[in-house]
Amino acid sequence: MRRDNNKRGFKKRFEGDGFSDQGKRSNQSEESTPDFSRKKLVKKDIPEQKTVSDKMRLNKYISNSGVCSRRDADNLIKKGEITVNGKVVTELGTTVSFKDDVRYKDQRLNPEEKVYVLLNKPKDYVTTVEDKHAKRTVMDLVDDACDQRIYPVGRLDKQTTGLLLLTNDGELTKQLTHPKYRAKKIYHVFTDKPVFASHLDQLAQGITLEDGPIHADAISYVEKEDKTQIGIEIHSGRNRIVRRMFEYLGYKVVKLDRVYFAGLTKKNVPRGKWRYLSAKEVTRLKAGMLK
Repeated sequence: MRRDNNKRGFKKRFEGDGFSDQGKRSNQSEESTPDFSRKKLVKKDIPEQKTVSDKMRLNKYISNSGVCSRRDADNLIKKGEITVNGKVVTELGTTVSFKDDVRYKDQRLNPEEKVYVLLNKPKDYVTTVEDKHAKRTVMDLVDDACDQRIYPVGRLDKQTTGLLLLTNDGELTKQLTHPKYRAKKIYHVFTDKPVFASHLDQLAQGITLEDGPIHADAISYVEKEDKTQIGIEIHSGRNRIVRRMFEYLGYKVVKLDRVYFAGLTKKNVPRGKWRYLSAKEVTRLKAGMLK
């Protein structure tokens, strides 16, 4: 891998999102950006979903309920872990209706409407649905987004800010978090001291951490005159991977902001606020077109 020395070529992939709320090139302030969470969004603001017929295949019913993907649902059915109206069903291709009592682990499933919420996470919020030890979680920021039970796609550690997608779509969640999908993520990194150009090259070529080799897909300085601000593109979802890459070379990451995720940017989403994905964004995301 080669380091992307063309800053404009690197940044044009996410131009328009302000790159970082703290960076010098941020082209919009929170005061001038629409505040999406202060107005009460009504149901019509959610992208319209296609109407589903009364009957559907059991694996789709399970997937729509947010349990897992359709393929994994087939495995649950074959293992006899799904009941319909009190009876174990193991035959693939079984169809059910919304009136049927479909259960997994004795919990009734609900193939509810899918919701997709894009949050610009602030620091000091834990990425979890529930944590009795955490004072604040990302769910506190989206508690009025919908009636459905949504959950984060992947994780951002407590001190990391930026883009986080929340949904109740189990199949899409698995797609975006599976290594084969290679969902691109771009981070704005702030280090405790200037980073040598040779170290950027080293990160592009690849290093080996305790859990295996890793390399940046693209990396460059955000500001030519400020060597402590780095833009890095990566697809790995390994724990604290960006921080560990810089720590390996002797740098401490003092701020870390995810500015791009699978084709989505922070444009018009101030820190701590959220918006719904458009129907077009959802379609492209599912088709793997937003990378």
